[in-house]
Amino acid sequence: QVQFVESGGGLVQPGGSLRLSCAASEISFRSYTMAWYRQAPGKQRELVATCSSSGRINYVDSVKGRFAITRDNAKSMVTLQMDGLKPEDKAVYYCNRELPTPYWGQGTQVTVSS
Repeated sequence: QVQFVESGGGLVQPGGSLRLSCAASEISFRSYTMAWYRQAPGKQRELVATCSSSGRINYVDSVKGRFAITRDNAKSMVTLQMDGLKPEDKAVYYCNRELPTPYWGQGTQVTVSS
């Protein structure tokens, strides 16, 4: 069974930064396009960023230029560097494959507030 463990969230002021990490227990990690998702209160889960096994990266328009996704295949980890955070970035952040497995982790809470 695949497991994803997210960490690194917290409370920051607008304009601040956070670095999220995701540890995946998946033997074939390097074979999959990995992704970060987020879910704000009362909203559906949203795909935020993806990183393919070859390093092809995509972002949702609302985070372009502010967020950066990276992966370490040797460690089966994915990170999300978030700079210039805005109040609307507040959400629980999750990692999973781009075509998500049913095994969602607990996520990590990001709150942006002054």
